[in-house]
Formats: sequence, structure tokens, C-alpha cells
Amino acid sequence: MDTEHRGTFASLRVRNFRLFVVGQLLSNVGTWMQLIALPLLVLQMTNSGVALGLVTALGYLPILLFGAWGGVLADRVDNWRLLLWTQLGFAALAFALWAVVATGVATVWMVYVLTFATGVVTAVDMPTRQSFYLELVGRDDLTNAMSLNTATFTGARIVGAALGGALVAWIGLAPLFLVNGISYMAVLVALLAMRRADLHPRELVPRAKGQIREGIRYVWETTPLRVPMIAMLVVFTFAFNWQVLIPLYATRDLGGHAGLFGAIMAVFGVGSLAGALIMAGRSSRPNPRRLAVLSLTLAACTVAMVAVLTPGVAFAGAALVGAAGIAFAITANSTLQLTADERMRGRVMSLYSVIFLGSTPIGGALAGVVGEAWGARAGLILGAAAAAIAGVWLLARVRAGGVTVPAAVPVARPAAQPDAADAAGS
Repeated sequence: MDTEHRGTFASLRVRNFRLFVVGQLLSNVGTWMQLIALPLLVLQMTNSGVALGLVTALGYLPILLFGAWGGVLADRVDNWRLLLWTQLGFAALAFALWAVVATGVATVWMVYVLTFATGVVTAVDMPTRQSFYLELVGRDDLTNAMSLNTATFTGARIVGAALGGALVAWIGLAPLFLVNGISYMAVLVALLAMRRADLHPRELVPRAKGQIREGIRYVWETTPLRVPMIAMLVVFTFAFNWQVLIPLYATRDLGGHAGLFGAIMAVFGVGSLAGALIMAGRSSRPNPRRLAVLSLTLAACTVAMVAVLTPGVAFAGAALVGAAGIAFAITANSTLQLTADERMRGRVMSLYSVIFLGSTPIGGALAGVVGEAWGARAGLILGAAAAAIAGVWLLARVRAGGVTVPAAVPVARPAAQPDAADAAGS
């Protein structure tokens, strides 16, 4: 099929992908309900922006610490089977969080531990899931499939955030964690219903020493991977801290409550959904220049969101930030997947996971400190400045040449035979 004439919903013709999307849609509603409940729980227990930043950081710290291991597992182990195990892990941890909150025994330290454990599962799940898209639909439909899957995630944000914000006052926080645990069953059912013969499996990488270091070296020595990743690192670390800053912005800067926070996140989700659908309809290949433009767009939209301290401006700005942010993330992900060699895809995507979510322990903690000291508005503006700097730098590198997206960048050398020190690093 000519890639220039694909429709917005082209990848939905693949039965396995349809199953995956439906499962993800149902599961993500539960996820967003928990993402509304968790920061409210921490604020209820501590009334501290620093504590809120810490719990966000602990959720993503395992990706920074163990994300590279997750990429190696994604390259070594059948992705379909590995996803079954990660969904079971997510469900068990959500049920545990529900149990301690519902019984009234929860302490902030329990929340920290369970959040950290969820991050450990995410460190394996994310590179595995990202690599699984190509197995579901193949290279030609990759960007479309990722965009539609992201659309389900952001569509679920609209429903989950709105429901979560509304239900907190009615039934309390604990049931939201229970719903999230149950929702993971939808992904398990979808995976078990797939026709595995219809997948596009890749050759698994045999177990060997030094595979993490080999993946890092491959990315660093490949300019079309290294340069965009540096820009992504800056943007994801400093401009994607909405889980910390928007609750503070809604409840403190705007003087609102849980309902306002949920409403802003729902509008943010509407914008993200629109951005994802626009990306799904794009026929051109993702590229670093588009990534740079989207970074600058995100900076401008963030400033617009906090330009005036009124809910109306916050709603309008949140929709724009949601659209620009999700477009940036989809372009970043697709650019890396289409550039990376198949044998390195899991490890490349694990490094993407590290900079996408693993940067949050640093960015989230900093955002919490800034939000506590100077207000969430200041934190959001500083994030916008970082995104603008990254966009200008990347655009300059693109114009200088050497940062393009080839069909795939081959591995420059066979797998190295590392010495003992190298083996220890993997």
C-alpha cells in the first residue's frame, strides 16, 4: 500500500492490533483514574508539593535505573509473552494499593514502595510494548498504529480523568485503585485472543555479555539517533512534568479543588486525542525537523496556558499543550523506531523509555521543589524555556545536515566480545 494514501485508521484493518487497541483503551481508563487518585492521596496525607514530586519521581526512578535491562529483555524474550507478565504485575500492584487505602492502613511510605514497584514493572513493559507495535502491524503502518494507540490512551485520559475527579468526592479514593487493577484484565484477554501466526516476529537476540553497553554504544555512535535523543532528554526532563505541576496549579495557583484538577486533565486529554489523530493522518515519515518544530510549539502552548491565572485560559491552554505534547512524543518514538536496526530495537526503545519516563525522577523532583517554592506557574514556564532551547538547538543541527531518518541504521559491527569489566556493566 502506498504510504502517501493511508487513511487515519489504516492500521485498524489488522485484527491483532484492533484487539490490542480495545484492551489498551479499557485498561487506560483505569490507569487514568489511578493517576488522578494517587496525587490527591499524597496531598491528602502530606499537603506537600515536595512529597508529590517525590512520589512521581519514585514511579519513574526504576526506569532510569533498570530501563536498559528492560530493553535487553525485550530483545531476548518473546514480546507477546513478556507483556502477559507485565500486565499481571501491574494488576497485582494496583490491587495492593487499593487494599492498603481501603483498609485505612496506608502510610506515605507504603505508597512510595508500591509506586516504586510499579515503576519496576514499567521498566520492562514500556520497551517491550513499544517493540511490539512493529510485530502487530509491520513497518509501513508503524506511525499510524502508534498514533491510534496513543489516541486511545489520550481518549481514556478524557474519560478516566473526568470520572476520577468526579468520583473522588462521591466514593473516595480507594475504589479508583480497585478499578485500575480490574482494568488490566482487558489487556490480558486481548493478548490471549490474538492470532500469533499473524504477528511479524523479529529474530530474538541470544543471551550474551555486554548487550546493554553495546546498545548504548550503538545509539551514541549513530548521529540520527543520538542528536534527537539529546533534544528529547531535555524536553521530557523539564517540560513534561504535568503530573506534578498541574495538580499544584489547579489547587493552589487557581485556588480550585479535585474537580477542577480532573476537569483540566480531561481537557488536556481532549487536546492530546486531537493531536494523536492528526498525527495518525499524517502520511509523511516522522523526522527530526518536525520534532524540533513541535518542541518550539510545546513551549509556546505552555506559556499560553499560564499567561493569565483564570480557569478559562487554563482549559484552553491545557488542550493546546496536550496536542503539542502528544505530537512530540509520537514523532520522537516513531523517529527512533524507524531509524534503529531491528536487532537493536528493544535496547534503543529502552533508552527512549529511560529519557521519556526515567528522566521524571529528576524533572519531577525539581518540579515539585520549584512548585512548592515559587508556584506551579513558575515551574511550567521554566519547562517551556527548556523546550524552546532544545527545539532551537535541534533545528540548528538539522539545518547543518547529518540528522536524517534512513530506512534503518544498520549495526556497525557484530556484537562485541566484551572483557570482564564490560560484562559486569550489562
